[in-house]
Formats: sequence, C-alpha cells, structure tokens
Amino acid sequence: MTKLLLTVTLFLTPFVYGQYCLTGGPSSPDDSNIESVTLFGDGGGITYTGCPGITGVEQYTSQSVILGAGSNYNISIQFGTCGGNFGGAGEAWIDYNQNGIFESSESIGVWAGTPPTALSVFNFTVPSTAMMGPTKMRVNQQENGNVPLDPCAGYTWGSSTDFIIDIQGGIDCTGYTGDDFADARPVSTYPFSENYSNAVCYTSQNTVYNSPDVYYLLTAFSSLSSLEISTCGSAFDTFLTVTDSEGNPIAINDDSPNCGPQSEITIETAGHDSLYVIVEGWNSQLGDYTLNIGQGELSVQSIDELKFSLFPNPATSSVFFEGAQGGMVTLIDSRGEIVKTIDVSNKQEIDLSDLASGMYVFKIQTESSVSVKKLLIK
Repeated sequence: MTKLLLTVTLFLTPFVYGQYCLTGGPSSPDDSNIESVTLFGDGGGITYTGCPGITGVEQYTSQSVILGAGSNYNISIQFGTCGGNFGGAGEAWIDYNQNGIFESSESIGVWAGTPPTALSVFNFTVPSTAMMGPTKMRVNQQENGNVPLDPCAGYTWGSSTDFIIDIQGGIDCTGYTGDDFADARPVSTYPFSENYSNAVCYTSQNTVYNSPDVYYLLTAFSSLSSLEISTCGSAFDTFLTVTDSEGNPIAINDDSPNCGPQSEITIETAGHDSLYVIVEGWNSQLGDYTLNIGQGELSVQSIDELKFSLFPNPATSSVFFEGAQGGMVTLIDSRGEIVKTIDVSNKQEIDLSDLASGMYVFKIQTESSVSVKKLLIK
C-alpha cells in the first residue's frame, strides 16, 4: 500500500553533488575508524589517512580520481581504529547514477571484524550506464554495526568519509532538461503527451520521496478552463505534484481511482499563467513513464472544493479554516511526517498549540479533490 506524503521543501536550492545525507556519521572521534583509503584509476588518485578521528561526515575533497564507465578497479581500505579495538562493520558506495542517494546496488564492498585486521581490497566495475561527471564515494565504518550498513546512519564510534569520483565515458546528461524548477521541460501545446524516463540523469530535488523527479513548466493554457494531468500507463508507481509559478504546491496525487498506482490530477487554470508539474516515483521507484496533459473536466462543486482559506497565516496557537465544505485535513511537517489529522466543517478553528514552530503543509481532501496550502506556525 502506498503512502501519501508531501513536504514543503520545494524551493530553488543549488545542486552540489546531489541531496546527500550529511547529518550522520560518528558523534565521537575515539576508537573505531577508517585508517586509510587508496584508489587509483585513469587519472588522479586518492591516498587518504584517517586518524585522528573526525566526527560527522568528513568531506575529503583535496584529492579525486577518474574512473571509466565499464572498467574494473581495486580499492584498498584499512578498517581499523584510532584507539581501542572493538568489533564492527564497514562498507563503501559510489553514487553511479548521481541521484544523491547511496543505494544498496551501488555498494562496492563490505567488511566485518575486530581490528587489527588485514587490508580490505575490493574489486569493482563501474557500470557502463553510470552518469558522466563528478559524483561521490562514501566509506563508512560503524562500531557494533552489521552489514549491510545504512550510509546515512548516525552512531557513536566509527568513521564516515566522502570522496570525489570523476566518471568518464558514461551517460552524458547534457541534453536532459527537467531536473529542477530552473530547467523545467517546457509544455505550451495541448493536448501534450510524452513517453519519458526518470531512471538516468535525474536527481531527487522534490523531497516528497527519494525517487528522481522530472519538472515540467506549463504555459499558454489560457484557453483551457482546467487541465487533466495523468501518468496512467506508466511502468512504475508514480506520484504527481502541481505547484504555482512560485513553487508553492497546490495539488498532489499518489494513486488514481482510474489507473491504480499511477497518478491523475484535474486542476482549474483560473488565476494561473503558468504551472509546474513534477513527476516522480513512490518511495525510490523509477523507470519509464507516460505523461498526458489536456483539457480537464471540473464540476462547479469540485472547483469550489479546491478553494479554501486559512487565517491568520502565519499562525500561533490556532488557525481558522474556511471553505465551501469540509473534509479530512492533514498537517504535514517539513520532514514529510503527518503530525495531525482531523475532520473539519466548512468553517472551524483548529488547535495548533501542540505543534512546534515551523513550516507545514495544510492538506484538505474530499471525495473528489485534494488541495494544499503552506502554513507557517510561529
């Protein structure tokens, strides 16, 4: 069963080596630690010395190495200690598809033992489908850990270090538009239909899920009273987000009653001269999808249901909801977690005193529509 999540982190932020998790790693510099990493390729090289230990995720950027897509290499890692000898585990990953996530399929070697142990030498092949250009390799050691490790985990003793890998001869993503708001794929003729894929050259910029997402910019739809946006017929479980020209989410859909795990949204165009459509997969799913955009059919009742107001906004201890009719309200925090669910009438005060300050998504869902607004709680 799929889950419906929405986060408010839909802002234009610089892309620097993807959305890598950087808050994990060890909280203590003592004991278990990577002592050395050595990797030579087709140019450059990495010769890293780990002790003394460093807390958090270390960014080792003073050296980099060039690797060729489809070629074999050896990496030598000394999983060890900067203090006492305690058992644990180690693992290394290379983000071949450059989506900002160290996936299990990108692991290049694992280790388990108690230092001192022999140098670990891992042989690995860079996939021929790896994306060309700079990416990251992460090497983790976790005291008391077990393989496979979570590359984003936080723990007390161990090591977590990122290195720069430059992949050559892989997939050239120069012509792949649509990775973010600034480079969205243009749509100005309707009906619009495209068979496309988010499997290569796309990253997770829209943080609803970890799946790579593709952005579309819709313009020149003034002759259409509403738009129907659909991914029915896609090869994987899709998720759709529609935002206004400022990137504020105004509609979302996970599962469609017409095509199961694929998504559909019908939205009125009044008040908008442009819209963004974001296609991604549920969880981390990716692959081939079909996007169709054309004239939609919204009844007067449905249009009224899509309109509601919140005041005051920003709010403190409570907020007033007013809409054409009630529905199920869900409040979602900036981490994408549901913090409050409540049935509301067409006009109602909602208690917020149990919620922390911050940005939230206020989502109201009826039998025929879903609509969202940002809500700031001071």
